[in-house]
Amino acid sequence: MARPHLRRRRPETTDALPSGAPGAAEGTGADTLTEERTPEEERPRPGSWLKRRREADARGSAQGPGTGSGTGTDDAAVPTPDAGPPGGARSSVPPPPAVVRRPVLDATPVLLLRAAHPRQAVVTAVLVTVAAALADRPTRDLGLVLLTVLVGQTLLGWHNDVVDRRRDAQHQRTGKPVADGRLEPGEVWFAITCGVLLVVPLSLSNGLVAGGVYLASLVIAGLGNLVLRTSVLSPVPWAVSFALYPAFLSYGGWGNHDGGSAPQPAMVVLAALLGIGVHFLTALWGLVADHEDGWRYLPLRLGMKLGAARLLALTTTYLALVTAGILVAGTLVGLEA
Repeated sequence: MARPHLRRRRPETTDALPSGAPGAAEGTGADTLTEERTPEEERPRPGSWLKRRREADARGSAQGPGTGSGTGTDDAAVPTPDAGPPGGARSSVPPPPAVVRRPVLDATPVLLLRAAHPRQAVVTAVLVTVAAALADRPTRDLGLVLLTVLVGQTLLGWHNDVVDRRRDAQHQRTGKPVADGRLEPGEVWFAITCGVLLVVPLSLSNGLVAGGVYLASLVIAGLGNLVLRTSVLSPVPWAVSFALYPAFLSYGGWGNHDGGSAPQPAMVVLAALLGIGVHFLTALWGLVADHEDGWRYLPLRLGMKLGAARLLALTTTYLALVTAGILVAGTLVGLEA
């Protein structure tokens, strides 16, 4: 007897019935609508929860505050290890570079030495000492003259760097520890105070008149750092301060409290001309920055007309001629009148 043909009932689709539950579909091929999972597959993979959490935080940060998906929970506000600032915005301004301080080269005494314009100070002190030697001053006087002028020029260098620190920083000039912040202005002013307390007795040790003359030259040179330096009269402080050097030498001497004698007028004039030449020489290296600041002092005016290279050549020739004139005048008429 033939069995009646029964029509197979199509299984109903269910929502991921667990394995072994009643109504779970059994079969193969197209009849199998659900897939059994082993206990290992049902177990969440390591790190998957943290990955989903980070993806949700990233979506919430991209949408901005208050627009995250979900039911109002503050999951997007939970910080993650690689999250940026709140709101997902990262700062486009890089942090300032760390200042690397070198233990020796950035020590305060070394920085004070660099701020003192050491080359100009040494050259000026040596030249004045040579002039004293040519005037037949004794050896102990030569050492006193060298030390006095060296300390005075150091004071002028410190004062110049403190006065010009903002301009030097604006133009990013190298070799300026006060301008780049490695040396505080207060430290320089303290050094200037100590230098003044040292240069006064040193100057008076050359004699009362000689000491007073040299201190007056320092005051005039210091005023030159503040006034007249931007005008056509910029050479005046240089000429006057250098013109006092012959008097400092002619009236000077170790413990010479009895006076001395006045210098030769020719030597005074030649010393003033030498000061003008030194002013031109030192100004050549800052013509571009001074022009940007609107200065119109005499070296800049001539440099704009002649060019820096030609002005340098003329200044060098001028200084050589004045130096030769000083040597000739010293040989013919001497220092003292």
